[in-house]
Amino acid sequence: MSISKKSRTKIKNTGTFLVFAGPSLFFFVMTILVPLVYGVYLTFTDWNGISREKNIVGLENYIKAFGDVKFWQSLLLTIIFTGIALLLVNYIAFHLARLVTKGVRFQNFYRASFFTPNLIGGVVLGYIWQFIFGRVLVAFGKSLDIGFLSKSWLSDTKLAMAALILVTVWQYSGYMMLIYIAGLMNVPKELLEAGKIDGCDEKACRKYIVMPMMISSFIICIFLTITRCFMTYDLNFSLTEGNPFGSTVMASMYVYRKAFSEKNYGLGQTEAILLFVVCAFVSLMQIYFTKKKEVQA
Repeated sequence: MSISKKSRTKIKNTGTFLVFAGPSLFFFVMTILVPLVYGVYLTFTDWNGISREKNIVGLENYIKAFGDVKFWQSLLLTIIFTGIALLLVNYIAFHLARLVTKGVRFQNFYRASFFTPNLIGGVVLGYIWQFIFGRVLVAFGKSLDIGFLSKSWLSDTKLAMAALILVTVWQYSGYMMLIYIAGLMNVPKELLEAGKIDGCDEKACRKYIVMPMMISSFIICIFLTITRCFMTYDLNFSLTEGNPFGSTVMASMYVYRKAFSEKNYGLGQTEAILLFVVCAFVSLMQIYFTKKKEVQA
């Protein structure tokens, strides 16, 4: 039986796809889709994470999750943390990008220096800054008689969250800076020169030329910042462990404790799914509204 030319082309294209994209597709399915589907299944069970028995309980976990006040408090704290970190990270990253694209001396050195904190793992970073807040800054504050530095920020219910935000901004600003650098370098110099010829000063050029042409960079940076801050666990664990008095327990840590410390995996997985839904909704809304501005630009 002869195979038509069209069929041979389809077979060839399918084979090419499987050769190049097949391994990536396989690992994506096995590490993302399968765990996600299995995780959704576990939300309908009373599994404790250890036993072999998984009794179906229907929507009981979802009802408990919606009634879990502490979970929603941790989620609200996560939203506040994400909102503040989002503004600070992107504001600092954008201005760092402007600084190292002006042709200053040693700008490549500055780029590498600002990016370096992102290379340190969240757990290691947390322990480093725990030492800084607990020992270095305290010693510095006492020697100079500076009140707010004379005691560890990590022992204060308000300053502990400020410390967490500070370290997060320090970690992510350099990474977002690289994306903004790419955006700034893609702005055509001809447009800037034309703007200056028409009488625009540097501030006007930045507002009417540079900013609109960098919408795609803002979309990427805001999306990455939101997703990373919403799912923060390693830094939260190593820097504060949710202390003092549970004032810095964010949603990821609360879900982990619910599932593994309290051995209530079904409810913990349910709250993890709700956290994922909230994060996805916020991210999609951000992309939708910023994409509209990109089209207008």
